[in-house]
Amino acid sequence: MSIDQKVVLSQIDLALERWSEARARSQHDDCSDLPSTETAEILTLIAATIDRLAPPGSRYRKNTHAVLKKHGEVNPYNLKILPGILKALRADYMAGHLQAIHELIHADVFADFLEMADYLLEEDYKDPAAVIAGGVLEEHLRKLCQKNNIEITKGDRYKKADSLNVELAGASVYSKLDQKSVTAWLDLRNKAAHGRYGEYTKEQVALMVRGIRDFVSRYTA
Repeated sequence: MSIDQKVVLSQIDLALERWSEARARSQHDDCSDLPSTETAEILTLIAATIDRLAPPGSRYRKNTHAVLKKHGEVNPYNLKILPGILKALRADYMAGHLQAIHELIHADVFADFLEMADYLLEEDYKDPAAVIAGGVLEEHLRKLCQKNNIEITKGDRYKKADSLNVELAGASVYSKLDQKSVTAWLDLRNKAAHGRYGEYTKEQVALMVRGIRDFVSRYTA
């Protein structure tokens, strides 16, 4: 089980434990005999956990939103339904079914851009190839941060890619050796983006594209 999967399961378990503790004190399945402030708190916790951890557009999110829309967001009756949705989400994470969908979409999109970079290299356009590959790398670093609960913004601005690289390595998402490679790739991308074309070669860009492709495949997000 990966570190990020353990984090996801711990967050789900926290919400389910809060519900189970309240359910043990209640005489009803919907906990309707407990204070309304408490049931509202638990409902919010469960719904927020599903929204945060279920893949975008998934049946978990859709069903949760449908239940809340039908009965109202603070209706205790929802506590007969939403915990079951959260349990199903947990079971799919445990079975490894949820790594696939959104991570594979990201991987396919990134692969298309890296193929474009390869084509540009074949046509001797090393500079735009470096910029495109660097863009893939920077976006992938953001996705990795989101996957591992690392903030990607500071105030109203995105953090710089170099900062994300330091934080990801510091959180042991990937190794210090990988961190050094990412630093080198970002440096090459910056040279290309700022017109310092004579400071790197076509061969170095080719190695960069190959390295980023391997990096993205090893650390999915």
